[in-house]
Amino acid sequence: MDTKEKHIRENESNEKREIREAREGYESPIAQGIKANGKIQKNNSTRKTNRLWLWLGILILIFILVWWLFSIGTFSDIIGTTNG
Repeated sequence: MDTKEKHIRENESNEKREIREAREGYESPIAQGIKANGKIQKNNSTRKTNRLWLWLGILILIFILVWWLFSIGTFSDIIGTTNG
């Protein structure tokens, strides 16, 4: 392939790329609105999921704390260190 053919192919591929970018760059206002609504819904669902994980973590920590306090009481009763 000589250099002239190479330049012709490069120019054709550049033109095709420019046409493709021009098509992709244009979005109708309806499409923009749909995308915006989708992003808002995704953010809301992400927030809800994060809140659920946070509450689950809090509940697990409370369970561990209660279990730890119960186990301290149980072991102190077994050892007999309490005055009861």
